[in-house]
Amino acid sequence: MIPLTQIVSSPPLLPVRSRLHSHTHRRPNSSFVPLLFKTPRTHLSLPPRSSSSSSSSPSPIDDTIELPLFPLPLVLFPGAILPLQIFEFRYRILMHTLLATDLRFGVIFSDAGVVAPVGCVGEIVKHERLVDDRFFLICKGQERFRVLDLVRTRPYLVARVAWLEDRPPPNGSSSTTDEDNLDSLATEVEKHMRDVIRISNRLNGKEPKEDADTMDLRRNLFPTPFSFFVGSTFEGAPREQQALLELEDTAARLRREKDTLRNTLNYLTAASAVKDAFPSSPSSS
Repeated sequence: MIPLTQIVSSPPLLPVRSRLHSHTHRRPNSSFVPLLFKTPRTHLSLPPRSSSSSSSSPSPIDDTIELPLFPLPLVLFPGAILPLQIFEFRYRILMHTLLATDLRFGVIFSDAGVVAPVGCVGEIVKHERLVDDRFFLICKGQERFRVLDLVRTRPYLVARVAWLEDRPPPNGSSSTTDEDNLDSLATEVEKHMRDVIRISNRLNGKEPKEDADTMDLRRNLFPTPFSFFVGSTFEGAPREQQALLELEDTAARLRREKDTLRNTLNYLTAASAVKDAFPSSPSSS
């Protein structure tokens, strides 16, 4: 199985892609290098659940389901679009089952043969079956889930999972105040994104079609889906994306993204200053 995506060769801090308006396709960009991944055939084992997860109340048994899993070296967020090519025999078997029944499966980050404890449901919104029985899919991220245990590993992974949602505000707090605080935090994150895009375009010598300072990056999204959208732009840093996906607090996710964007902005600002101080000499003819 190959994700037809492009992942940024990131500097020490996380760049944000200048293409932030579209979730529906991925445009070629000279600053990104295409990487093709194949699902590793190594033995997959779940890491033990951390003790922190025991502090939250367990989900009722009726809220758990069995879900087939696709381990990939990338992270899918709710609302994001993921194109895939399916060619491995075990996943072709699964595709025939999904297309005849439920179009949903679990996309879960796999690193060195270990799958993460939290993933995101991918729903097939478009598909094309080729003559050699390969499939091209377009999937959209839906609900997050936590893996409770593996049901089976052959011919593909199937796990018992529970749905994962952000925790509500603590008891006694004003919902209006919380919403205002979240909205303010989301506005700050959007501003940092604009700044990163503006300086990144300048460094790359691009002429953007739209002024970064006037870009509507939130597009009327509420803070929680906006936080997922921001996380989906941190391509090339799957461990950081996985940490964001696992957070169960919208404010905590936005604050972490704000810090990441601020660090990225500092990095790009320094790089821009160096470029201005030492402009590259004209290439000889």
